[in-house]
Amino acid sequence: MMARVCFLFVVVLTAFWPCPAAGTGPAGPNILFIFSDDHAMNAISAYGGILAKAAPTPNIDRIAIEGALFRNSFCANSICGPSRACILTGKHSHKNGFLRNTGNGFDQSQWTVAKALHAGGYQTAVIGKWHLKTDPVAFDYWDILPGQGNYYNPVFISMDGTQKQFEGYATDITTDKAIQWLDRRDDGKPFFLMCQHKAPHRTFSPALRHLGTLDGVVLPEPSNLFDDYSTRSRTLPENEMEVDRHLTWAYDLKLRKDEMDGVALPEFRSYGTPEYNRMTDDQKTQWDAHFAPKNKAFIADYKAGKFDHKQLVRWKYHRYIQNYLETVKAVDESVGRLLKYLDDHHLADDTVVIYSSDQGFYLGEHGWFDKRWMFEESFTMPFVIRWPGVIQPGSRPTALIQNIDYASTFLEIAGLSIPDEVQGISIVPVLKDSRRQIRDAVYYAYYELGEHAVPQHFGVRTHTHKLFYLPWTDEWQLFDLVNDPHEMRNVYSDESYAEVRKSLHAKYDSLRTYYDAPSYQAYAPKPRQ
Repeated sequence: MMARVCFLFVVVLTAFWPCPAAGTGPAGPNILFIFSDDHAMNAISAYGGILAKAAPTPNIDRIAIEGALFRNSFCANSICGPSRACILTGKHSHKNGFLRNTGNGFDQSQWTVAKALHAGGYQTAVIGKWHLKTDPVAFDYWDILPGQGNYYNPVFISMDGTQKQFEGYATDITTDKAIQWLDRRDDGKPFFLMCQHKAPHRTFSPALRHLGTLDGVVLPEPSNLFDDYSTRSRTLPENEMEVDRHLTWAYDLKLRKDEMDGVALPEFRSYGTPEYNRMTDDQKTQWDAHFAPKNKAFIADYKAGKFDHKQLVRWKYHRYIQNYLETVKAVDESVGRLLKYLDDHHLADDTVVIYSSDQGFYLGEHGWFDKRWMFEESFTMPFVIRWPGVIQPGSRPTALIQNIDYASTFLEIAGLSIPDEVQGISIVPVLKDSRRQIRDAVYYAYYELGEHAVPQHFGVRTHTHKLFYLPWTDEWQLFDLVNDPHEMRNVYSDESYAEVRKSLHAKYDSLRTYYDAPSYQAYAPKPRQ
């Protein structure tokens, strides 16, 4: 009788928990990881930022509608290469060794999620921006941009070491290459594909077909575009990332020297026009048809004295934001092409699709462009994910997640074990139940040595507050994210926050211990004055 009961139990269990047949490889779903560079949440319409109506992103939104949109998604270190290293290793920068864009390349001898998935039977590929200085390891196929790469007629490095230039636009070419790989992959194995875009990273250069698509569209400015940085760290006015003083005329604002009609425009630093110089004659003709009349009109108004200081800042802001948002359009189209491929090839139901970016970006908030800071706009990173049959469509989890969590998540999705050395936490429980929480705070560390004059800093964020420390100037910053979501007032010295301050210090210290964070001087020496 007992044997019969056990047999029936096994039959029922097998019916609800199917196992792969012998020799068919892992049973986990495919994983398509679409990744961009410097894509701010405020430039994704699913997140509902002030620019959402001006420049919708319907294809990225589709992932959120059919899956989940994480509202509290953060990076561990807001800079390009280190963010990628955190994703591959599931560890904070001080543990994976890639602390900053400058310095040594990524140590490929360490454990990575690509190695684990490859060993677990997944076919792996990475295409597009890599930015880790050493060649990819444990990918069956890779085809990457050198360094930051270029927007127009980019060079790609293939896994045999050869370099080849392709005519066209980097976002389109990266997508073409990803689809070509999907066409020729081994369809007997699940795949892990990292399709990684250069866009919308500086120099914010749109595909030629998108030039002017936002002409005449009202692009709202943030309420703190003219932030005076009062009450906060004395380092803020020194940052070299202001729309006002640090966006360059040619490199960022697309106004070449030969178009300036002898006007000596004040400029912090001149970088020239590297993307324009890469174009074919036909591409230059299309570019000039859009920008030349606008630039001529601007110079005429500037010479006529029609700009006061704030009007000039607003002109720069509008030019910057239009270029940025038009650059995003090709990224959204890429997402649409990849989703259509999954639909057309009957892969959608068995593929987890993620869209994210290496960090956020300032779209004029605090008067800035760029990233680096632990302030919300660059600390947050978009994360939308679709997993048919698992995620309730339209979910909006509030769980605090971080890019160190991606590796653990990929492994649990694939049914593989998570090594003890991985510091991140799998978010699969949240994907199955959007009400779940996995932590009460996230830890942040920024190690760059003063690029853009942003100092190193280290902090902790809960659902309601943020505390961070600047060792070079021995300053603490505390923000009430509920009552001051734009982080305009440092309340560290406000005695009404004494209990909050005490609690955050305790959490900060405990997380530094938990993650085995180094001393400030170990990786954060104060630069010479």
